[in-house]
Amino acid sequence: MKAVRFHQHGGVDVLRFEVAPDPAAGEGEALVRVRACALNHLDLWQRRGLDRVEIPLPHISGADVAGEVVAGGPSGQRVMLQPGLSCGRCRDCLGGRDNFCPSYDVLGYQSDGGYAELVKVPLRNLVPIPEHVDFVRAAAFPLTFLTAWHMLFDRARLAAGETVLVMAGGSGVGQAAIQVAALAGARVIATAGSDAKLERASALGAAAVIDHYKQDVAAEVRRLTDRRGVDVVIEHIGQAVWDTCVRSLVRGGRLVTCGATSGPKVGLDLRVVFARQIELLGSYVGRKSELIDAAKLFFAGRLTPAVDRTFPLAEAAAAHRHLEASAQFGKIVLVC
Repeated sequence: MKAVRFHQHGGVDVLRFEVAPDPAAGEGEALVRVRACALNHLDLWQRRGLDRVEIPLPHISGADVAGEVVAGGPSGQRVMLQPGLSCGRCRDCLGGRDNFCPSYDVLGYQSDGGYAELVKVPLRNLVPIPEHVDFVRAAAFPLTFLTAWHMLFDRARLAAGETVLVMAGGSGVGQAAIQVAALAGARVIATAGSDAKLERASALGAAAVIDHYKQDVAAEVRRLTDRRGVDVVIEHIGQAVWDTCVRSLVRGGRLVTCGATSGPKVGLDLRVVFARQIELLGSYVGRKSELIDAAKLFFAGRLTPAVDRTFPLAEAAAAHRHLEASAQFGKIVLVC
């Protein structure tokens, strides 16, 4: 098969479009012909190299995949893949908390992923998609919408009528969180870094938008909420925005984080946390049952992944450059 692999860590020049061995599906596994694979920031970090994490080399990235089953399952079935990999046997898996599995992994992290013509996954990771859903949108959906869904409902316990601040509304998780929160009856305030992105965030359901390069986000939040603050902050940026996120919360508010794209080291004044009774919540991917719930709304047309642009698989390096430039709104997708 053809695949994009890196044999060493580094810049985009380490990505090679080359012939790689076909994966072989074992018992309980399916082989999927990849039609589309969306990029995530995890792909960039893997390629560059992660502290204290050993990535198997040569490596094929890609957690967000859509395609057709060619072996091990219903032949020709159109599917998108649940990106979380779990054992399926432990107490957490059997209790429906597969993202707490001790062996939990994300497709394309320690295993080979979707930057290839073929990928193998456990049968339980197959999610059938209807004929009216194209492969590009199907690939753009799973990881970001599952992550946003888990952050908002499982971790933040979002209720209708609450106000949510979505940091970086033009990101994959951001555009998903705007839609999910608005659909749940929340008032959404979203940040972005250009007029075009702010307009698209509004179109997705944000009631108010803030330019995070030109405006003081926390001050704007106070103005937009009559100095009250927001009930929930959804963020994955980390270090660069942490103080802003904390200052934007109402007393008793919840800050949910799922990443640290600007760095993991944040300052924390515990007096603010306990005096204002703030909850700081970590979130990691989500349960397959949550993906199924979100997918029902996707298939019904009530949630729509924003796709910035597509690239042929052979041009994965150009796709990485586009993601690194932070110019996109929504997902970047490789097509095979």
